[in-house]
Amino acid sequence: MRNEEDMLRLIMEIAKNDVRIRAIVMNGSRVNIKLQKDIFQDFDIVYFVTAVKPFVENPQWIDCFGKRMILQTPEAMLDTPPVGDGHFTYLMQFTDGNRIDLSLVPVSQINARKNDSLSLLLLDKDGLFKPFASPSDCDYLPKPPTDRMFADCCNEFWWVCTYVAKGLWREEITYAKHMLDCIVREQLMKMLVWHIGVNIGFSCNPGTFGKHMKQYLDPPLWDILQKTYSDAGCNNTWEALEAMCNLFRTASKRVAAHFSFEYPQSEDRNVSLHLRHVRFLSKDVTEMY
Repeated sequence: MRNEEDMLRLIMEIAKNDVRIRAIVMNGSRVNIKLQKDIFQDFDIVYFVTAVKPFVENPQWIDCFGKRMILQTPEAMLDTPPVGDGHFTYLMQFTDGNRIDLSLVPVSQINARKNDSLSLLLLDKDGLFKPFASPSDCDYLPKPPTDRMFADCCNEFWWVCTYVAKGLWREEITYAKHMLDCIVREQLMKMLVWHIGVNIGFSCNPGTFGKHMKQYLDPPLWDILQKTYSDAGCNNTWEALEAMCNLFRTASKRVAAHFSFEYPQSEDRNVSLHLRHVRFLSKDVTEMY
C-alpha cells in the first residue's frame, strides 16, 4: 500500500506536469488534526482546472493514479441525477487500498465556491487563492436546535413509530425495518447529536451516522443504542423499537430541559401505549381497539 507521502507526491506531480491544472486543495479527514489517521482515510482532492470537459472526454488520463479496483463518476450517473454545477468527480478505489475522491472544478468557479473549514491548499500556480486559515472542523460542528426543530424531531419520531408497529403486526419485516432503521433512527440520531451537544457545548462532531458517538455518550446510553440494532426477527425488532423509544425519551428530555423546550409528553405516552397494545394484539381481531 502506497503511504500518504507517496500518494501526495503523485497527486502533486500530476498537477505540476499538466498545464490545465492550476491549483490543488485537499479537504476532509486527512486535514482534520482531531482525527487519528488510519488506512481507510480517503484523499479528498480538488483540482482547479482551466476547463473540465477535456478531462471528462478522455477518462484514461486518471490511469496515472494507479491500478483501480473500482471507479465511480457520480455526475455521469442518472441515479441520483447530477447537480449540474459544472464540476466532475472521479471516485477511485485502488487495488493497494488507497482511495482518491477527485473533484475537477473550473478555475472560473473559485469565487463562487463556499470555503470549507477542512481545507489545505497544496498548490496554487497563479496565486488564485487568499491564504487559508488553519484547517478546523468548525463547519461540521452540530448546531443547537430551535424550538421548532426539536418539536418536529419529536413528532416525526413518535409518528413513524406507529408505522413500525403496523409492519411488525402484519409481519412485513422489510417494511418495518425500513421505517425503524431509516426514518425513526434518523430522528433518534438527530436527538442524540443534540444531547451530546448539550453535554459538551456543541464543540465536537459525533461524525457521519454517529460513527464517533461512542466517545461522547455515557456508557449506559451507548449500551441502549447498541440494543436498537436487531436482526430480521419480529420479536427482536420489537425489542429494538422499545430500546429506541427509551433512548429517545431520555435524550430528548435532557435537551428539552437544557433549552427550556416543551417535551411532548402526551404524544410519548399515547404512542407508547399504542405500541404495547399492537405488539400483543391477536392476529385474528377485526378491530384494533
